[in-house]
Amino acid sequence: MTLDLARLRAETPGCAHVLHLNAAGSALPSRRTLDATLNHLKLEAEIGGYEAAAKAHDELEGFYPAVAKLIGAQADEVAFVENATRAWDLAFYSLDFKPGDRILTCVSEYSSNYISYLQVAKKTGAEIVVVPDDNYGQIDLGALERAIDKRTKLVSVSHVPTQGGLVQPAEAIGKIANDAGVLYLLDACQSVGQLPVDVRKIGCDFLSMTGRKYLRGPRGTGFLYAKRATTSHIEPLLLDNHAAKWTDDNAYTVRDDARRFENWERYFAGVIGLKVAADQANELGMEPIWARLRELADGLRARLSTVKGVTLTDLGKVKGAIVTFAVDGKDHNELKARLRAQAINVTVSTQFSSRLDLKGRGLRDVMRASVHVYNTEDELDRFAAALEAAI
Repeated sequence: MTLDLARLRAETPGCAHVLHLNAAGSALPSRRTLDATLNHLKLEAEIGGYEAAAKAHDELEGFYPAVAKLIGAQADEVAFVENATRAWDLAFYSLDFKPGDRILTCVSEYSSNYISYLQVAKKTGAEIVVVPDDNYGQIDLGALERAIDKRTKLVSVSHVPTQGGLVQPAEAIGKIANDAGVLYLLDACQSVGQLPVDVRKIGCDFLSMTGRKYLRGPRGTGFLYAKRATTSHIEPLLLDNHAAKWTDDNAYTVRDDARRFENWERYFAGVIGLKVAADQANELGMEPIWARLRELADGLRARLSTVKGVTLTDLGKVKGAIVTFAVDGKDHNELKARLRAQAINVTVSTQFSSRLDLKGRGLRDVMRASVHVYNTEDELDRFAAALEAAI
């Protein structure tokens, strides 16, 4: 299956206005997703929020099977959450950590997640273990296997880190965690929508995801996958009268599906928009999307490798759609602003996002250009030329 680039661009309004190389921040949504989101907001304004939700019941319920199909899950294993960080938090903070419990993670871990490890370690006496990288810059699987012991409570990694093209070997990590009987939490905020993700093959118990990045959904949307077979006994840290029922004056009953991690009030227009975005990814097919993104990213790396003063900084045996690089002697934020003045969107990743990785490599920050299916070869040429002229 091949992608119809002309159609994809025609169906993406932003392509007429910007050269957008910031999909890893917030990708350009399709017209279909935009219309679905706006139409529900208009319906709320016309007939009322509760009434609009009732009228859109089937569309709202369709969110769960659409996302489940995308990641190889069951519909009752999916919960709508407002963003990936909150989805991740809902899983992580619902675990009962005790003194001596070990949290195993990776060098490239995202700052929000690591801050949570530090907080829980401070409060409970749990221990954080950072598994070293291998020669490719990805988590060393042998070291991970050796690090797991009877005190290990959780293996938690970011599938695709925010600061580079690295794709962690999520399935191999899952096999090690599953064989040891240890819970596995996967931060997939940069991977779902970029590459094929099958939770059954990966073996994760929880997976967190945002809508705005490679899935091209609305901001303020995301989801949590919770594997029924291994997590149904876990009660969320936070409950309301959607996640649980007040069954007696002094008793409540928690839902038995993943929606126990939801709360009653949510961004209903966003649910519909994210459902449409998931539908579109399913229709296009993740294999063709992944093939196209790798082609574009590899092409961008090839172009940048010829620009004097530019050093590519991506790690990994498998490299994805996020391309990072450093420019000798230049302020990356100033370069970003100069490119933005030409309607070219990139961003800068700093140690604030991934302290252990970037600091360990002696990088204060890196420029990040992240492609998506609507980008063209001509746009990559234009970007490389604009960057070279700005240096």
